[in-house]
Order: sequence, then C-alpha cells, then structure tokens
Amino acid sequence: MSSQNKELKNLLVINSSARNGNAKSRNLAETLIGHWQKIQLNTKIQHRELGNQSIPHITEEWISAAFKPIENRTQDELNALKKSDEYIKELKDADIIVVATPMYNWSIPSSLKAYIDQIVRINETWKYNPDNIQNPYIGLLTNKKVVLLLTRGSQGYEKGGYNEHIDFQTDYLKRVFHVIGIDEIHVITLDGAANNQEEYNKNITIALQETIELIESISS
Repeated sequence: MSSQNKELKNLLVINSSARNGNAKSRNLAETLIGHWQKIQLNTKIQHRELGNQSIPHITEEWISAAFKPIENRTQDELNALKKSDEYIKELKDADIIVVATPMYNWSIPSSLKAYIDQIVRINETWKYNPDNIQNPYIGLLTNKKVVLLLTRGSQGYEKGGYNEHIDFQTDYLKRVFHVIGIDEIHVITLDGAANNQEEYNKNITIALQETIELIESISS
C-alpha cells in the first residue's frame, strides 16, 4: 500500500536528555523519525523538548486549580495550568507518542518527571473511579500508542537481569501511560555506554535495527 494513501498520523516526539549531539536517546529518536518519514509520508510530527527547557513544577495553586471546574478557576489558577494545558493538548492530538530518555540515577531525568506531573491530571488525562479502590484510575487518552526509547549506561536491566532491581525507569514510565489510558506500549532499550565499547557498538546496531523494525510494524 502506498504511504500516500494511509491515514494521517500525528507523532509527538518527546526528548528529555540534557545532552544534545552525543545523546544516544536522541539518536534513536532521529532514527525513528527518519525511517517513519520514508514509509509514512502523510505524517505530522510535533516535537516537545524537555531536556534543555525549564519545565515548571506543580505548585499549591496548580493543585487547587486542577481540582476545580474550569468556570470556578481564578485567572491566576488558569495561568498556573497554562503549560499543563499545552502539554496535554499535544498528547490528545497525537496518535503515537515517542519518549526518548536516558536513565539518570536509575530513574528518569527530573525534567521528564516534572512533565509527567503536569500531564497526569484528573479529569483531563484520567478520572477517578470510587467503585474500584484497588485500581481507581480510568485513563482518558485512548486509541494511542507509546514508544519508549530508553538508554542506560550500564547493562542487566532486563527482566531477570542483575540490575533489574534498580530499574526505576521502565516500569514507571509504562505505569504512567497506562494510568492515562494507553496500553499499547513498545520499549526499545540501548544499554552499556559505560561498558566495553565494542560490545556497546553492537548494542547500538541492534537498537537502531529494532527501532526500524518497530516502525515497520506500527506505521500501518
């Protein structure tokens, strides 16, 4: 099938590395974008930069505003939610959300955490179900896919690996997107930057190929 005949796809690409040119997570994202554009011409790509931007933390005013109906919010409260509104609109508009992030101190960059705090918002990306106390979250962002492009300096973070117990990156991100309604989550990992360079180069090749294969499978 010609890509020109496929339905328009909206990609949101989120980069959170503090590095620019030497960021392996950014390289994976660039590979994904480049191959996507080759096979899917009818595409709109939105970029959201977190790693080199100041992402606002939530405040008491933000919390107060988020739990009020919009008609009851003061102008200051509306202003407090402005960035959150912007981020959430990007997510709602996207068909596929790509999150490219390194592991910092066994978790995610603080900029990405601040972003998550802005987008996990009651009655916007999830709502509360009081009848199910064990799983009270009803996600509101449905019919979307997420691709996690994760890079880590060491190795052994896979299930059953010797570093699995200190991976607070993978399952956390999967849980966040599950809570807001997205269950189709694909994960590409690139590990070992701090280890043997020859082995790491092989890992890069594998991760890039896996990224291309993933795009082939989800672009239709």
